[in-house]
Amino acid sequence: MTLEEVMMKLENMGSEQTKQTFFRHGAKEPLFGVKVGDLKKLVKDVKKDQELVQALYETGNSDAMYLAGLSVNPKTMAKEVLQEWAKKANWHMLTECTVAGVAAESPFALELAREWLVSSDELIATCGWSTYANYISITPDEKLDLAEIRRLLQQVEASIHGERNRVRYNMNTFVIVVGAYVQALHEEAVQAAEAIGKVHVNVGQTACKVPEARAYIAKIEALGKLSVKKKTCIC
Repeated sequence: MTLEEVMMKLENMGSEQTKQTFFRHGAKEPLFGVKVGDLKKLVKDVKKDQELVQALYETGNSDAMYLAGLSVNPKTMAKEVLQEWAKKANWHMLTECTVAGVAAESPFALELAREWLVSSDELIATCGWSTYANYISITPDEKLDLAEIRRLLQQVEASIHGERNRVRYNMNTFVIVVGAYVQALHEEAVQAAEAIGKVHVNVGQTACKVPEARAYIAKIEALGKLSVKKKTCIC
């Protein structure tokens, strides 16, 4: 398929209702309003052409950018391209899901996570925390830098309530991910979650809720899924 053909398909798949839902979550124009489930129907064809994938992201259309993230081969992504993707992502669904997921499965996961999470740009910082959390969820414990993750837990505990809006959300998620996926740091993550308590995030005109970290970790534990790594974080 050509770029024009894919964009036409996306436009036909979009709906005003979905578009308005995305707007309430913080999306910005341009976009057609395509459900993620429908985007996935195009992945099989799009992923065959990685130049097309890059062209889709370059359109700046949110639906096309998300499709690019679903279709790209993260192992072949250059660091500079990932940095550009992060800069072009204009709302949290793209930074926290698309870019973070791809970066986490790339050869530059840790390097970029460390660079991004200290950014003064809120969206870039959220991308950093999400990238590190995604990396943890797919990486065996023996390959993780436990000392660094411990320091980040301490940083979250000390600073989360004074952080920027979406950074708070992703710091909270980071604590949950450490508690759920890193056996050696489970108890420390639980302690951090208890110390943090409820995290307040402005989620706009949506029904979304911020999960309470301690309760969420306990739920995963009750399901017997502690330390069960994911195969992929691109979704």
